[in-house]
Amino acid sequence: MEKQWMTSVQPFLDILGLNEEPLGVFFSDEKPEPGYGLKKSELPTREKELRNEIDWQEVFGSFGCVIGNIKRARRKKVPAYFSAEQFGCAGGAFWLGFMKPQTETIISYVSTGIPGFMEGEYYCDSPDRLRDFFAHVDPVPVHQTYCIFKPLSLFTETETPELVVFFAGPDVMGGLHQLATFVTNDPEVVVSPWSAGCGSLVAWPRHYLAKGLEKAVLGGWDPSARKYFKKEELTFTVPFQMFEKMINRYRESFLTKDVWTSVRKRIREDGDTPV
Repeated sequence: MEKQWMTSVQPFLDILGLNEEPLGVFFSDEKPEPGYGLKKSELPTREKELRNEIDWQEVFGSFGCVIGNIKRARRKKVPAYFSAEQFGCAGGAFWLGFMKPQTETIISYVSTGIPGFMEGEYYCDSPDRLRDFFAHVDPVPVHQTYCIFKPLSLFTETETPELVVFFAGPDVMGGLHQLATFVTNDPEVVVSPWSAGCGSLVAWPRHYLAKGLEKAVLGGWDPSARKYFKKEELTFTVPFQMFEKMINRYRESFLTKDVWTSVRKRIREDGDTPV
């Protein structure tokens, strides 16, 4: 028998006015087929860095973006998968949970750079502060081979996502934001911490879950990843437990009232553009 939540997804999306189903995130030792993965690379770990065993030219030359790979999978409506061999970039390996601590080279790169070696991204004003950020988020390690993102309709009877990721513009985001508060009675349930684009999808949601906190994470702010999003698109990631509350209780909320009818009308009139 089909799981109850599976049959509830489409009516929920219809009332939201969202024409793209969310992605479920889960972890498995089985590679999804078909699916989109990135080319294999060797993890640039802190231990290898200390032994001067990392070819940084190769690391940066083989770059692949987690969000970019997910975008390809969204277009084709197939899974995107990542592993300790197929992580795309050193940042992605860290934020997805395949490697920590982050290397000092990447800490310098994301902050103020290394004179004579690389220009920094200046997403943080010093390596020391960024090192503190990374120690605070402390991504939960992945114990299975693959981190998988796939449309909820592709989940089997034996699979349950750990996280659910929405991609949407401001009007739909407003509905998700308000509904998250409605089902949790937590006025601070939606958080938006600093991170790379992929960190908002995996590291921060799992960070809160590990602390016993049920939080929705609003993301998609990373300028380096914005080219993989539609112009006004952001991400909204919730733990599966919250997602179940949302699809079970949205009919009790503002989403069935006149105020949302007018918002949904605008969503439909504005239409959407391809991923």
